[in-house]
Amino acid sequence: MKNFWNFLRSKVFLINIGLAFLVIIILSVLILQWLKKSTKHGEFVMVPDLAKLSVMEMRDVIEDANLRYEVLDSANYDPEYPRFSIIEQDPPAGNKVKENRKIYITVNPSGYKKVTVPNVIQVTQRNAGSMLRAVGLDVERITYIDELGKDMVYYIRHKGKTINPGDKLPKTSKIELVCGNGTITERAKVKVDSE
Repeated sequence: MKNFWNFLRSKVFLINIGLAFLVIIILSVLILQWLKKSTKHGEFVMVPDLAKLSVMEMRDVIEDANLRYEVLDSANYDPEYPRFSIIEQDPPAGNKVKENRKIYITVNPSGYKKVTVPNVIQVTQRNAGSMLRAVGLDVERITYIDELGKDMVYYIRHKGKTINPGDKLPKTSKIELVCGNGTITERAKVKVDSE
């Protein structure tokens, strides 16, 4: 045990410990410098604004900035943006990122997705309007015809053409409801009396 303590106090041991610490410090500094250089520490690229650019224009801008991109699924159609243009990006424009960073983009589709027209025939005009709005269709106009059921929907039209429940229309399409006005014509009276 005495020899061990003498060895720990010896000049050879202290020189070896000093050299080991010196080698560790030099290696640490070299590794940190190498990491700084290889990871381009402190070097950033500004994320460009891709909003409303076409996909082809976006590719050129991304490549010029030494970045990469990935297209996410298209979002719901936004009429404020051109068709097939960029409507969202992550990270947002103006952020500082490393070179070769991947930018995630969302593309505006060509139009609204199609929705199924609900069955609003023989439903009151008020309920029919609610049902159509619930699926994303707009009631543009209500037209009345001579039919006994007041405010009862008899037909639905889109761009002047009669459509059927179950047909597909682009979301936000304008619908015309053809409803009864509560009166019955002479011809309809004859038909009712003959039955």
